[in-house]
Amino acid sequence: MTGLLRGHVDPRLTAAGDRLAAALAADPDLSFQAAAFHHGTPVLDVWGGPHLREDSVLVPYSVSKNTIGITAGLLVERGLLDLDAPVAEYWPEFAAAGKATVTVRQLLSHQAGLPQATPALDFLDLLDQPAAAASLAASVPFWHPGSAFGYHAVTIGTLGAELVQRVTGRSLHAFYEEEIRAPHGIDFFLGLPADQEPRRVDVLPMVPPATGPGERQTTPLGALVFGPGRSSVDMANDRRSWGYGHPATSATGSARGIARLLAAAVTGVEGRAPFLSTETVAAIGQQQVRGFDEVLGQPDRAHAIVFQKPSAAMPFGGPRAFGHDGAAGCFACVDPDSGVAFAWTIVRGPWPGGGDPRAVSLAAEIGRILGTGA
Repeated sequence: MTGLLRGHVDPRLTAAGDRLAAALAADPDLSFQAAAFHHGTPVLDVWGGPHLREDSVLVPYSVSKNTIGITAGLLVERGLLDLDAPVAEYWPEFAAAGKATVTVRQLLSHQAGLPQATPALDFLDLLDQPAAAASLAASVPFWHPGSAFGYHAVTIGTLGAELVQRVTGRSLHAFYEEEIRAPHGIDFFLGLPADQEPRRVDVLPMVPPATGPGERQTTPLGALVFGPGRSSVDMANDRRSWGYGHPATSATGSARGIARLLAAAVTGVEGRAPFLSTETVAAIGQQQVRGFDEVLGQPDRAHAIVFQKPSAAMPFGGPRAFGHDGAAGCFACVDPDSGVAFAWTIVRGPWPGGGDPRAVSLAAEIGRILGTGA
């Protein structure tokens, strides 16, 4: 591709590539990257728009959570983490305030009742891992763990990171870097290294429509999680955030790198075997909860271990697919049945946020075409 859309498109995906080029032509401000692997072979690697280059990286907000899910999977694979063990078995302080029986499975599928600490933490507080983890460990859950679920938007990164620290003796950042990112050449960082900073681009604000619906409504608990004062730093563009790389919301990467993470784990890339077994992929990708989200107020939300599952609002793949979207339009997923790993990064996502519908439909389309050989 050498026009507005640059890069490589597999001939079987020509129609999809043409639509992406047309989208760039229709919106001069649109800037995105899209990448997909099929059983480890690149089939889509494109970019376009005024704000991105081939090598640009940005913060994809909650697409960052894919690092937590894959890291947890590697610990399960190595027999270091039992999803059905009490969290307190690894992290004794977590047993406080009635949480002694909360399992790792519940903790990592948004069932633990800790989408916020008491007293409430803002995002700057959550960049202090030891203090934030201690606060969450001491907190009373907002619901009886296991009785409901609600999106632990940022706290799942803190909770997951502390679990990794207790299990391995290394921070999640160090474990991910040493065992996953560096060995597999993944362009998706928890804490952007100084030598990569020239590649970083800012995420631009979404533009609300002049008329029509405003912000998405949440529950009273959602207001506590996301409300005024909860985010005292710009999660995507503040050096304090992307320099640290909170695993729930401020990793930094390219679409190519994010898709490679999922492909390397699930299908393998470039002839290498995947680093997760079929059994582990099934365990972390299996749906754990579906229904009403106590934080977001959404009636059809579904999660696996950390990851999101397809839903009516986000039909990105088959029943075994999993992944995660981001607040400002980025999206990534993998479908073990079709063998497709996909990622989309965007500088200015469409209002009102969440995974860009164009990305969700493109992921599903690639899975249908390549998964069936059509």
